[in-house]
Amino acid sequence: MSDGPLTLGTAGHIDHGKSALITALTGVDPDRLPEERRRGISIELGYAQLTLASGTRLSIVDVPGHERYVRTMVAGATGIDLYLMAIAADDGVMPQTREHAAVLRALGVNRGVVAVTKSDLADPDVAVLEAEELLPGAQVVPVSARTGAGLDELRAALERAAAGVPRRAQAAGRKPARLHVDRVFTIRGAGTVLTGTLWSGAIGRGDPVRLLPGNRPARAREVQVHGAPVDNAQAGQRVAVNLGGVAVSEAQRGDVLTSIGGELTESYRLDCEVTFEREPPDTGSRVQVHHGTRETPARMTWLGGRFWQLRLETPLIACDGDRIVLRQIAPPDTLGGGPVLDAHPRKHGPSRDLTARLERLSRGESDPAPAVESAAVAPAAVPTSPPLAESAVALEARLHAAGFAPPLDAELDATDLAALRVAGRAVRVGRNLHFHPQRLAELRTTVIAVAARHGGEITIAQLRDELGTSRKFAQGLLEHFDAERVTIRRGDVHVVRRSALGSGEDGRREPPPARER
Repeated sequence: MSDGPLTLGTAGHIDHGKSALITALTGVDPDRLPEERRRGISIELGYAQLTLASGTRLSIVDVPGHERYVRTMVAGATGIDLYLMAIAADDGVMPQTREHAAVLRALGVNRGVVAVTKSDLADPDVAVLEAEELLPGAQVVPVSARTGAGLDELRAALERAAAGVPRRAQAAGRKPARLHVDRVFTIRGAGTVLTGTLWSGAIGRGDPVRLLPGNRPARAREVQVHGAPVDNAQAGQRVAVNLGGVAVSEAQRGDVLTSIGGELTESYRLDCEVTFEREPPDTGSRVQVHHGTRETPARMTWLGGRFWQLRLETPLIACDGDRIVLRQIAPPDTLGGGPVLDAHPRKHGPSRDLTARLERLSRGESDPAPAVESAAVAPAAVPTSPPLAESAVALEARLHAAGFAPPLDAELDATDLAALRVAGRAVRVGRNLHFHPQRLAELRTTVIAVAARHGGEITIAQLRDELGTSRKFAQGLLEHFDAERVTIRRGDVHVVRRSALGSGEDGRREPPPARER
């Protein structure tokens, strides 16, 4: 492994000694705000630098541990290469310990060290066991920031963890510079300063750059790494850029600084592979999406199996292969996350061709051309690992045989149902009903056909009569197709969208403009 800088992020529950540990390791107090020092808690992101015995340089991002500042924690964690989780010996694993671990899993940060802090105040053995259960494979080191016990062992553990982490700087020559901004401020006589973790590429003094969103051109007048001027900053470092051509009022946290000529652009949609910490949400659910130092609400559209399209309310500036974190809006909680497979997809629903394409992208295979998707074809059932239990397979067969009148969820095994849903072999419709995806695709065709006989519109009563089912089932189905953008509700009717037929907004015929009549 060639040498290069890395970014280390802290994690852990409030008052478990993250900042004190960083101070003991580096001599720098990452709590820089007066309010943080007065209250004894971290509120904003803090920074320090640690050089290990091998010469490996770690840029440290210290995150707050309070549940009210998880958004800030996620913003700090998105650019890290490895973690340092703090678990207090006298408390053990606590709620924010678990949520921070979930964030790390969502971001794919699987290399790191657990420091069992305050080991001078309590026996660390129980906390060590809890840490090993929460983060299997991580090195666990009991330490005391107050006495210094265990700090040498902790440095050695960080050295071992860092040795197995790929350096972002290795790809610097192949990727444009990309810095996700987490602080913006002004210095008298210098002007606008942006700071952040450099995700890729390099930024040098005098380089022309641009600021997204808005594509504002600028120039890097000066570049610093941890307060020291450098000619070039490398990927994996904490970087401050004195920016010429942009006023401090024109930049904010969440912006992205990138090279001139790079292809980085904003996107309102992302196709992602998502792993959930618990039961997946319904399609159409509104969630908070975190990427880089930016976040936005979005609607989730299920694409089959573990694949989802996120339809964003404000744009994100993402690349294929980036990681996102999904959080529940109310009450706030981390749902899961995963990699972006397509950062600029068109708006679509599930299909066999799409699922096959996303599977290829998930495996890292090339994508010579987007697949042509047929909206009327049922999504493929994607194999999961581990394979489905026999009881879940039997449940799938029951749903398929039930056709257009499946049993209510209350009659089914919840565990098997969740496994089928994750595997793409059952689709939730409403709050307490699941359909087999093949039957749901057939129903979609039926809805479009019935609407075609009624001028592009369909009512609950018309679908009920067509299927010979109850009004409750028909209503749930039409609401599902509204959420899937097959239909759009207008009063008491549901109008088939032209996009469901191949183009446009809805399927009703409209009179031509007056000049064409």
